[in-house]
Amino acid sequence: MEDDKIIASGLEYSLEQEGYSVFHFTGAKDAEKFIWANQFDLAILDLSLPDGSGYDLCKIIKAKGDIPVIFLSAIDDEVNVVMGLDMGADDYITKPFRVRELLSRIGSVLRRYNREEHRKDLLELGNIKINKATMKVYKGVREVELTALEYRLLLILANNTGRVLSRDHLLDSLWDYAGEFVNDNTLTVYIKRLREKIEDDPQKPVLIKTIRGIGYKAGD
Repeated sequence: MEDDKIIASGLEYSLEQEGYSVFHFTGAKDAEKFIWANQFDLAILDLSLPDGSGYDLCKIIKAKGDIPVIFLSAIDDEVNVVMGLDMGADDYITKPFRVRELLSRIGSVLRRYNREEHRKDLLELGNIKINKATMKVYKGVREVELTALEYRLLLILANNTGRVLSRDHLLDSLWDYAGEFVNDNTLTVYIKRLREKIEDDPQKPVLIKTIRGIGYKAGD
């Protein structure tokens, strides 16, 4: 989002040379339409626009989702920098700027977001890793084949590591997921099958522990 066509042209060329797909806007209204209608990985916003403010666009972007924003502006006073960062911007670069520095900061912001998204998609329970994005489970480096209900049961337990979950709680969660009645005996069978697939010694489970008279607990 840059209304200076010379700056925008140079920046667009540099970004495309680095392999980025670039969508350039000179007005806030057109940019806002694009923001709501499309998916994108990062926004570079000027503050002073002919028909609006970069601050307003930043608010819209952050309302849409957790999308990184970099302000690129000639306004370099402390108040504006702090305001931009306080509303969720990930970086604030003042003009004139060096293209290599901007590219470096873009790369840094995107790497940080990618790491955070990766962490959100991964759950760990002892030596068991659950990739929620791919719905795959690994024991060490070996993939563990689970049925849909077994996977759902493991996910519920892993999301509540250290908490005691009652049998009723687990039954309700599994019933909602399966769309069919799961009774108490079925839960016992699924716990047994799950232990056989993920525990080193299913007879002495350490990942899914039985809390007598109540239910189960994953981990410590």
